[in-house]
Amino acid sequence: MDRRRRIGAYGLCRDGDRVLLARGSGTSAFPGVWQLPGGGIEHGEHPVAAVLREFAEETGLSVEVTGLRAVLADVVRLAGTEGPVAEHTDRIVYDVARPGGVPATDPDGRPPHVDPDGGSDAVAWFGPGELAGLALMPFTAELLGRPVDPLPEGIRVLRTGAPARSASVDRRQRFAAYGLATDPAGRILLARIADGFPGAGRWHLPGGGTDHGEQPASALLRELVEETGQLGRITALLRVSHRHNTSEFGPEGRALDWHGVRVIYRVLVDAPTEAKVTEAAGGSTASAGWFRPAEAAVLPHTEVVGTALSLLGP
Repeated sequence: MDRRRRIGAYGLCRDGDRVLLARGSGTSAFPGVWQLPGGGIEHGEHPVAAVLREFAEETGLSVEVTGLRAVLADVVRLAGTEGPVAEHTDRIVYDVARPGGVPATDPDGRPPHVDPDGGSDAVAWFGPGELAGLALMPFTAELLGRPVDPLPEGIRVLRTGAPARSASVDRRQRFAAYGLATDPAGRILLARIADGFPGAGRWHLPGGGTDHGEQPASALLRELVEETGQLGRITALLRVSHRHNTSEFGPEGRALDWHGVRVIYRVLVDAPTEAKVTEAAGGSTASAGWFRPAEAAVLPHTEVVGTALSLLGP
């Protein structure tokens, strides 16, 4: 079975105890199924910009992001011209609201009409008692505390992006999970990037790309063992960021138009051991170590580590 991946951004908008949902149109993968408004992140686009754009396109509403709700992943089965396709979607869900608390309705009490040519053909408010029996996308059902029902095979959907800026440059979009990991003594765990990889020689947060079908949190805990030999537990979802480099050089040996979307979790390692790389030779991590925050601050490090140190505070 063919496999493919995409990254999406979605908004959870409430009006009291009601939630705003969008219904899949006839051109979507799952017509008639309701979900939180949102959709795919374009190449190079910040996830926040994506959710604001998608929300406006699907609901006609201008909203602002008020918080990060969840990051999760799922795999759906789509029909393809050469057989079924397993599509993995990493979904970033934000809390959103109308600026200044303006009601998200028109004068008749309904959300504005959506673009009928888009992926949704209706939007509506639903109270807790109205969700029962409603066909919901699994990620939406999970976030709303509803039973998760399996989906039928989706129809084939063509998703095309803008062409690469030159025929010699590949475009890649990657989703990764990283951890701001500390031990009971307050030391921070870092991994040094190996030669031949972007950022070689600099210290980075442990973590990396997620596998097809893997939840971001599970991927981070796996990467933590592979890159540092530590067992950790996730205590919080901190933030989502992105990085776009139109000429990234790595082990492929050629320039890539690289767009990375990254989620950062807070991790505690209750029983720290000597940090050491356990993954097979040839990976992206050269070494690992525990550092006091003041020590980490003067090491050559990535911008992600700089952000993490600021989150730790003085």
